[in-house]
Amino acid sequence: MKTTKQPRPFGIRDSIAYAAGDLGCNMSFALKGTMSIFWTQFMGLDLWYALLLIVVQVWDAINDPLIGSMIDADKHNYKRNKFLQYIWAGSIGLIVGGACCFLPFPNAPVWAKMIIFIAGYVVWDAFYTVANVPYGSLLSLISKEPADRASLSAWRSIGSIFGNMLPMVILPFIIYDSNNNLVGNRVFIAALVMGALGFICFQFMIKNTEIRVDTDVACNEDQPKFNVFKAFGNFIKNRPAVGATLAAMGMFIGMQGATSAVTVIFQSYFKNVQISGIVQLFAMIPIVVFTPLARKMVVKYGKKELATFGSICSVVAALGLFVVTPNNTQLDLVIYIGCQLIYSLGLGIYSTVSWAMMGDAIDYNEWKFGVREEGTVYSLHSFFRKLAQGLGPSLVLIIMVALGYVGANEGNQLWEVAVRMRYLVAATFLFSALLQFVGLGLIYNLDKKTMAKMNEELEARRIAE
Repeated sequence: MKTTKQPRPFGIRDSIAYAAGDLGCNMSFALKGTMSIFWTQFMGLDLWYALLLIVVQVWDAINDPLIGSMIDADKHNYKRNKFLQYIWAGSIGLIVGGACCFLPFPNAPVWAKMIIFIAGYVVWDAFYTVANVPYGSLLSLISKEPADRASLSAWRSIGSIFGNMLPMVILPFIIYDSNNNLVGNRVFIAALVMGALGFICFQFMIKNTEIRVDTDVACNEDQPKFNVFKAFGNFIKNRPAVGATLAAMGMFIGMQGATSAVTVIFQSYFKNVQISGIVQLFAMIPIVVFTPLARKMVVKYGKKELATFGSICSVVAALGLFVVTPNNTQLDLVIYIGCQLIYSLGLGIYSTVSWAMMGDAIDYNEWKFGVREEGTVYSLHSFFRKLAQGLGPSLVLIIMVALGYVGANEGNQLWEVAVRMRYLVAATFLFSALLQFVGLGLIYNLDKKTMAKMNEELEARRIAE
């Protein structure tokens, strides 16, 4: 149902509200990086965990596109907006959803642990998708202006940063003991607390979000029914969506895939797991510095151009991570931190515009195929991101075991194993950066000039309608 009420002008309130949404998502999602250590070192599953993590991606394959297409096909008139309604429902489930992944029963039989993991993950993933898919789709509806979308994307990155800072910096001091070993009961309690905080963030976002882009579709008998297979075909032909998705997969393979190996590095190579969060927080400085500049930089250079430059920075930094000094001197830690800073700069440049690039990909879908399929486009993007988030850690963990990692050794891996983890992290980051470059530089085709043409033609169509 359309309304004659004029929306308020876009402003900082919109950006802060949208940032709060990603803060809420990350309150639930950020602990996923601890999952592999929890299930290998505390719960006692090594290769079993890697295999199970791949299995649950089958649920993702059904879950994300199904919910995305369901949202697109939903023509009910909600009081405010259907995306906000789904986010509200998902946020309630996430209060306990994250904690379901960390049920602490280390003495249970192996088969019971496997059931606990699969059941917990499925519950969490279902609620996370219900909240996250429509949240990502909202960006293209809050404003149609490129600068506004760049601002929303940048502020979403801020929400993500703060959502990661809490578990990254504070939790290592809480969930690890003095011997660098994980204490599982503490992780479960932390997940419950973070779920409650996430719910509060989502409610703030819902109450302060204004929808300005009218995408209402008149329902009549002549209107063709939604076809999920056709929508998937459109997605595959949507070069910006495919390029941005490949880049996001690369980003998450680096961020999530290397997490376990990074933890082992600080446990058994640098021998101080508590400082791992501080080091990673320090590496976020370039992201924080660049975020306020994102809006002006996008207007001047364009999103594709900026993101491609960022991927090149990440490639250079990943190559630098292969430089390892003998006997783990303090210089080695300095080199590691320095390369992380440069890698983070490249990642920060891309991440601050990544969501705006997906908003543009949704517009591209309308431009090329004549239909807006926010839920489907974003859910397929989300599915492949989740695939990277699941397959990345699984494959890296399999490689870790092959290189000598033993979960039962906890924070006391052999020195040779710790050194191998050092190189594995470098290799994972390099692979991640190269995928980002291919997706952004070679596939994504919405440069600044093409963006201007697309927006002009779409505006003309909407006026004509």
